[in-house]
Amino acid sequence: MNQQLEELIKLQQIDSKLLHLSRAIRAFPERLAVAEAPLKKSEVFLNNVKQKLTSLEKKKRDRERELEDTAGKIEKLKVRTSDIKTNKEYQALLKEIESVEKERSSIEDDILSVMEDMDSASKLAKAEETKFDAEKEKIEALKKKIEDEKADVEKELLSIRKERDSVAASVEKEAYDLYVSLIEPCGGLVVTEARGEICQGCNMNIPPQLFVEIKKNEEIITCPQCRRIIFYKNNV
Repeated sequence: MNQQLEELIKLQQIDSKLLHLSRAIRAFPERLAVAEAPLKKSEVFLNNVKQKLTSLEKKKRDRERELEDTAGKIEKLKVRTSDIKTNKEYQALLKEIESVEKERSSIEDDILSVMEDMDSASKLAKAEETKFDAEKEKIEALKKKIEDEKADVEKELLSIRKERDSVAASVEKEAYDLYVSLIEPCGGLVVTEARGEICQGCNMNIPPQLFVEIKKNEEIITCPQCRRIIFYKNNV
């Protein structure tokens, strides 16, 4: 086989590995995001539960202050009984006291309801916190695994790049320039096999006489359709 063609085949094999590894590295952020998604969802739900509990606690404090106010109102109204002169005034005062007492009773019922909601929210918060901690531990382990994989891929990538530099240095400038010019238009697959008069890069037919020349592997030949460098692989 032509030495330059052989070096170009090696270069293609290396670049294919580099392309695969580069894609793997670009995929790591998405893999991390997918891994973290359940944890973030759990965290949002937990924060919502905690916010609800905080809101209920505030509501309870507010209603308790209102309860104290109504108790004060009732005491003041009762003090006024000594100043009552007529039965009509007395009846009016009793109605006013009754109205404030109803208000106090309503507030007490509301406080009890809020306390029940707080109890439910507190239990839910504890359960979600336990779930969140377990999920976090699992996700952290998965993140470490992914980050370790990324470090291994980056290390391999560095090693292969050094190998590429060595192989590229053995390729003559004209052949290398041709190879580099085809990388982008050929989607990274520049050197490919010709099999059964078919270019494996574009799947188009190769003229019979040209295929005869390709099978010799004595020179660098490009596909007349896609311009890829093609060679013949002898499996015998």
